[in-house]
Amino acid sequence: MEKIEHSHVQVGGLKLHVAEIGTGPKAVLFLHGFPEIWYSWRHQMVAVADAGFRAVAFDFRGYGLSDQPPEPKRANFKDLVDDIVALLDSLGIDKAFVVGKDFGAVPAFMVSVIHPERVLGVITLGIPFLIPGPVGIQFQLLPKGFYILRWAEPGRAEADFGRFDVKTVIRKIYILFCRSELQVAGDNEEIMDLVDPSTPLPPWFTEDDLDAYATLYENSGFTTALQVPYRCSQMDYGVTNPKVTAPSLLIMGEKDYFMKFPGIEEYMRKGIVKQFMPNLDIIFMPEGNHFVQEQFPVQVNELIISFLNKNCTTW
Repeated sequence: MEKIEHSHVQVGGLKLHVAEIGTGPKAVLFLHGFPEIWYSWRHQMVAVADAGFRAVAFDFRGYGLSDQPPEPKRANFKDLVDDIVALLDSLGIDKAFVVGKDFGAVPAFMVSVIHPERVLGVITLGIPFLIPGPVGIQFQLLPKGFYILRWAEPGRAEADFGRFDVKTVIRKIYILFCRSELQVAGDNEEIMDLVDPSTPLPPWFTEDDLDAYATLYENSGFTTALQVPYRCSQMDYGVTNPKVTAPSLLIMGEKDYFMKFPGIEEYMRKGIVKQFMPNLDIIFMPEGNHFVQEQFPVQVNELIISFLNKNCTTW
């Protein structure tokens, strides 16, 4: 961790916080989810660098130590795609392997579709191929009170989160999203109420880790984080006939709550997802939850490095 270097890179009028370790022409760009941040890739960055790659992670605009966009309530996934391409340009990276977790998988897919010449391979964790918009997640099939629906409602999550300090919010979300069931609140409760305050952190997530996350979110707040992904997922981004032709890997924990989204398990297990990613391999981790890269870093690192080495022949 102490070998990871930090800087701010000017991208599209904003300064983005960038973490890097490793050198050389073979680059791997890591894209975080929520409530994650660059720090969620700490284990993978060190391992990938030790394997001979240049590892780069950054805080999305409005997250952590990156600048807020000028109009946070208008931020969207296209902004993230533009930031990724501009960041690669700024860092002198022509092509990269892209690794996305949770909603960070979405811009990974979008970059691979819109700018395939910049992508050597795609690895995603926790989410199979999805493009935001009308054909993405079928919101109408989600249960009433589901966290995505609640957090998409302007002001509701702000009021829910606002009852607690930032550290408590991150603690509750990590505990809640470790579970295998969907996070559904009743009519008279909020999402934060689903976690008993006495519930301990998972054993692989330390108080120091929690402090690191809390410090970063205390800096940025949750305004942009609630907009992207939750409040811009139904926008039409004009992506037609999407297909990722680059070599791809999906790492999915079998105890990940996302497996219980309507139709998702069938979409993966029956290979329907390969209509969009014909060069996709899928690996299910029997005990893995939604934070599989932090839960089982050694195993995930081995899978990532094996994929990178296998597909470096296309360099």
